[in-house]
Amino acid sequence: MRGSKGEGTKVVGGDGEAWEGEGGDRKGAECLNRSSEGVQGREVGGSKVVKGFVSEDKEFVQNTLRKREPVERGEAAHGQMHKGARVKANTEWISVILCISLVIIDFLLLLTHFSTNHLCKIIVGIVAGIITADFASGMVHWGADTWGSVDIPVIGKAFIRPFREHHIDPTAITRQDFIETNGDNCLITIVPLACLIYKFLSRTPESIYDTYAWECFMFALAIFVTMTNQIHKWSHSYFGLPFWVTVLQDLHIILPRKHHRIHHVSPHETCFCITTGWLNYPLDRIGFWRKMENIIEALTGHKPRTNDLQWAWKME
Repeated sequence: MRGSKGEGTKVVGGDGEAWEGEGGDRKGAECLNRSSEGVQGREVGGSKVVKGFVSEDKEFVQNTLRKREPVERGEAAHGQMHKGARVKANTEWISVILCISLVIIDFLLLLTHFSTNHLCKIIVGIVAGIITADFASGMVHWGADTWGSVDIPVIGKAFIRPFREHHIDPTAITRQDFIETNGDNCLITIVPLACLIYKFLSRTPESIYDTYAWECFMFALAIFVTMTNQIHKWSHSYFGLPFWVTVLQDLHIILPRKHHRIHHVSPHETCFCITTGWLNYPLDRIGFWRKMENIIEALTGHKPRTNDLQWAWKME
């Protein structure tokens, strides 16, 4: 198929995508990630076709696939950071450093009080903590994807908008540095990690022994909540991942790339859990998210994903 002059027609088949029309052939390699995760079209003869990919859309792809200036962090064109963004950046640094320090101390305290007498309970506690973190990631992801609007004061721009933009440009998260990726989640887990240290230092060894499996649950929960954004980032990274990360993905200990790609098929209504992805199949199988949406729609009258679809239409 051919596009009109100045345009290109994108044909997406089972093995990837090809570009036809003037200037089209130079886009294929650049758009590998975005075509596999973010672009949808109508189906014609077994292939998906997206027409009308005009100049502004091409410019969008070129701009987003470069490392963009971190506008969300408040940097102006001249490189100076606004006061609010500077405070946020400093908070993220402090959160990451403090969180890592607390994790190390908690881990050493857990090792100090470790006993094989209740090994089965410890394993169950750790697995339960990981599953709880996965479910929590799904609830947050589903809530931000499905409800609300970017126009809501405070949380709209700070919390909901990044989820909307992520569906337009899924690989933008891979251009964030370690601090920006993990700062917010580290801030969340500082308090429970600090409470865990307080318990170890203020209670008797006998009391710690009795609740050791619970402490392992809390530690595993805190670790995987802290790592959720980083794991999510890895699931969108197709090049340059450390070998041990790809092994964890292949073993499905953390969220695999192919597994998470399912969520990025429009209308983004499945596979919301992004820590390990273990709960995605059972929750989707029983229709958990759809049932939750039906209940909320019946109570409030709001339809799910309305604002998310409006953002997607902007790119058609």
